[in-house]
Amino acid sequence: MNTITIAPPPKTAGPPIQKETTAGNYFVANYPPFAFWKAEAIPDFHAALDRAPAPGVPLGLYTHIPFCRKRCHFCYFRVYTDKNAEDIKGYIDTLLKDLAFYANKAVIGGRKPRFIYFGGGTPSYLSPDQLRFLTEGMKRQLSWDEATEITFEAEPGTLTDHKLRAIREMGVTRLSLGIEHFDDHILEINGRAHRSKEVQRAYAFAREIGFPQINIDLIAGMVEETEELWKETVAKAVALQPDSLTIYQMEVPYNTGIYKQMKAEGKLVAPVADWETKRRWVNYAYSEFEKVGYTVTSTTTVVKDPAKVKFEYRQGLFNGADLLSIGVASFGHLNGVHYQNHHDFQPYVDAVNAGQLPTYRAYVVPEDEKFLREFILQLKLGSAEASAFIQKFGTDPRVQFAAPLAWIKEQGFLVEDGDTIGLTRDGLLQVDRLLQEFFKPEHRTGRYA
Repeated sequence: MNTITIAPPPKTAGPPIQKETTAGNYFVANYPPFAFWKAEAIPDFHAALDRAPAPGVPLGLYTHIPFCRKRCHFCYFRVYTDKNAEDIKGYIDTLLKDLAFYANKAVIGGRKPRFIYFGGGTPSYLSPDQLRFLTEGMKRQLSWDEATEITFEAEPGTLTDHKLRAIREMGVTRLSLGIEHFDDHILEINGRAHRSKEVQRAYAFAREIGFPQINIDLIAGMVEETEELWKETVAKAVALQPDSLTIYQMEVPYNTGIYKQMKAEGKLVAPVADWETKRRWVNYAYSEFEKVGYTVTSTTTVVKDPAKVKFEYRQGLFNGADLLSIGVASFGHLNGVHYQNHHDFQPYVDAVNAGQLPTYRAYVVPEDEKFLREFILQLKLGSAEASAFIQKFGTDPRVQFAAPLAWIKEQGFLVEDGDTIGLTRDGLLQVDRLLQEFFKPEHRTGRYA
């Protein structure tokens, strides 16, 4: 159950925390952190491909489309703005070759993906014909007829009625619009390619076509954000009545344009809102959506109808599903091994075209870390059921993680209700820093925000 029980803010101030936003990664996307995945483990990953999958483990499929009209100043993903039509065609061909190799391995074993995700970059950068060629080729390799969720990320300025119809005809069930903000100045100063008029037009087109779920993304704390502008953006988001809303708190990883500017100017603090302000702004947005009947279902999401909107891609990842990932820099998880593809365009393309796996690094996940990984990721949903972990791993998480849970409880962020281990709203809004307490000592980054 993903519904979050809202508790009053803790009376204690909590642990000493860093207020300003400085450079570095904050968001916990996986465990252990990617820095601990190594080339030395690639042979272990290759061996895992030749083993049959564990019984009952669902399969997901991720495809990375790295092309964009413009690179946002805060973007830290592997994206390219300089590729021509020939490069893009060659990349699509490479994706299909990459998928074909995996489809014939024992780890797939005839399984069909339960959930499918197109991320980027900008998947909607591709033309309708390119999208059809890619997806028809993918379906020949792995049937989509058992997929209950197909998600497609889109930049509003790349969407036309014709392209949206093509995306829907692909079978996409959730269209995720990277809106980020509704103020044109904020969009421009942060390097976004689209503007507010394109948002309104794209959203209206998408509603007309009838996507089962439309998700919109916002980012709290962007460069030159203000209290007034944030409230106006939230009001416009509420007015759209999306099926779901995802809000991220602005962070500034080292490979962003913002960090490069900070470094050039000798600055340590990023020119974005501090963490306390960002959490307050996210909480404001959630409260405004709750007023009109939405439900908070994770540290980043609210949904209109929790019975209808499941975020199966996220649920799969957080519950130990296998994830087959294709594309430059994409990362996945198969038969207990994390892996990531080459993180530069040409090495990825060259490896696949040479008949080689384009694996850049990997990590064999020990049993105790599988338990740890699933538990901390599920805490990002606001709660975890102890009985489910006892059944799967044979150990009560309240025993396995007694020390960090006691620390969180002492700070006033923990809610315990029978079988449920949950977080207060205040704890949920800063869960990524709290999760560091669960990390093995050798995996801690030492950066708390």
